[in-house]
Amino acid sequence: MPTSYAYFQGNVVPLEQAKIGVMTHAFNYGTAVFEGIRGNWNPDDQTVHLFRLREHMERLTRSAKILTMEVRDSVDRLCELAVEIVERSGFSEDVYLRPMVYLASEQLGVRLHNLQSDTLIFLTPFPAYLPEVARCHTSTWRRVDDTGIPPRAKVTGIYVNSALAKTEANLNGFDEAIMLNADGHVSEGSGENIFMVRHGKLITPTPADNILEGITAQSVVELAASELGVETVQRQIDRTELYIADEIFMTGTAAHLTPVTEVDRRVVGSGRPGPITSRLSQLFFDCIRGKNEKYRHWCTPARVPVAQ
Repeated sequence: MPTSYAYFQGNVVPLEQAKIGVMTHAFNYGTAVFEGIRGNWNPDDQTVHLFRLREHMERLTRSAKILTMEVRDSVDRLCELAVEIVERSGFSEDVYLRPMVYLASEQLGVRLHNLQSDTLIFLTPFPAYLPEVARCHTSTWRRVDDTGIPPRAKVTGIYVNSALAKTEANLNGFDEAIMLNADGHVSEGSGENIFMVRHGKLITPTPADNILEGITAQSVVELAASELGVETVQRQIDRTELYIADEIFMTGTAAHLTPVTEVDRRVVGSGRPGPITSRLSQLFFDCIRGKNEKYRHWCTPARVPVAQ
């Protein structure tokens, strides 16, 4: 039977042994940074393919740097640990890895300095995060600004902002939220980057619009250019421009590539995934399961032991 494992306090242990105390600084103040890494199961080769593992671990270290936290292990070692945890856990399904650097000191007091940091990684099975197509709602909650909590760092505390938007959208009958920045321009979803298609081009907000610089988004931009010859433009987007877009989709580790068919009760395009979205989606899903030889370098294989 599969068993979840974790890397905790320098050792790989069963997940149930990875426990923190109630006085842990990160638990009390949200002083941690994290990544989400998809492991996509391919039954043909009996392998979990970890998507862009190294890029995620590199971003984790950059997030830690912004919060002035030390990372226990090198990027190479974090990648090795991720593969070990997946292989030891033995799941023959899609999984999700959560690496985290957190302030582990059991001391109260709002600060980042003079506290000890530690690193952990845990694994869990993870099904689809959004439906096959999503209906979206423009949130009344604004995306936090770089001068508040830097959005280019995946800080645990910042996700209260996302949770408020996500819950508002769900309670209003929608699948996901679209957040605007303080200037009223489109930023991102509660946990996804957003793209629209107009006049045959992909258009997406800029980093200055307080987005997380997405690894999945970067991959989709590369696929669009290399495989479809479709240009991506980064610029400000007004809320109402989404209403007249030809196509819209969201990207992210949890969401993969999810078509958006409705925004604020306005149908997007024909109300079905458009041609560019559909072609990108097929390309992307082949890539993340190691089925596209050209992009195999995006995947780190973790082979599940075969039962005897």
